[in-house]
Amino acid sequence: MYKVFVNDKPIILTSSLKKEEKYPVYIIKTVSISELIHKLKLGKYEGVYLYSNNLENDWNNFKKEFKVISAAGGLVLNDENEILFIYRGNKWDLPKGRIEKGESVKETAVREVEEECGISNISIVDFLLNTYHLFVQDNEYRLKETYWYLMKSNYKGKLTPQLEEGITKVEFRGENGVKEALKDTYANIKLVHECYKNV
Repeated sequence: MYKVFVNDKPIILTSSLKKEEKYPVYIIKTVSISELIHKLKLGKYEGVYLYSNNLENDWNNFKKEFKVISAAGGLVLNDENEILFIYRGNKWDLPKGRIEKGESVKETAVREVEEECGISNISIVDFLLNTYHLFVQDNEYRLKETYWYLMKSNYKGKLTPQLEEGITKVEFRGENGVKEALKDTYANIKLVHECYKNV
């Protein structure tokens, strides 16, 4: 199963006939993706299922419809098992950014966390998952694919938000703070947190 978010509303590509949500189901081969995106943006649907009998093939064809932007980031834990959050654009988020030429995915993930949060001593523990969302750039939809890692840091210094990236706050949050942040975040960040809880 693949979930691609459009304004936090999911397009779910699946080969299963089991539905968890009451979203309409379309056969992927017979549907116009751009029309579906338009309907999701207008709020006509809260989400849609795209049924496929060859998921990997159809997923690759779906990705070909868009320019894919690759990014990487991390869910970072400190020694108290608090989670590192950033605040940007009136939403709580996790640090991430685009992969630069000649950089590995892991290198990007660590660099972006360091740059956006002013933190160091980061080590990667494990890969968590990939998330996907569509956004508009130059009047075209782009598909952002983000690689997420579970990370640890014993950094005790001052955290510094990267203001030029629109980040206004950086903080480690305990259980209650995480619950609050998850009420005001993106659907993909909830997926990353869910995956971390299931590790």
